[in-house]
Amino acid sequence: MKPRYLRPALNLPQIFLYRDPVDFRKQAHGLAVLIEQELGHNPFSGTLYAFTNRHRNKIKCVMWEDNGFVLYYKGLAEETFKWPKASDELDLNQHTPCKLIQMLHLAKLGI
Repeated sequence: MKPRYLRPALNLPQIFLYRDPVDFRKQAHGLAVLIEQELGHNPFSGTLYAFTNRHRNKIKCVMWEDNGFVLYYKGLAEETFKWPKASDELDLNQHTPCKLIQMLHLAKLGI
């Protein structure tokens, strides 16, 4: 049996950031519908997709792993994620998921 971890593998085929804020009431299946319908991607490919809320203080990552979706969630109490704009050029495929969170370094609210 393949070992399971509560974090993504170090080598994911691809990582995508959904740059627009999403309704955080959506869970893994709702985000998978968004991946399929709005991005035209296959949510069962094992690719990691990262989403943020309107206030940029929460992040959700979803990916398919073997037999089900894995949903990662991080909420910040006083800071916000520095989320890239649509005009920002960004290559996430060179980063591991842990470096992705570091790359989205924290900025103080109101900045």
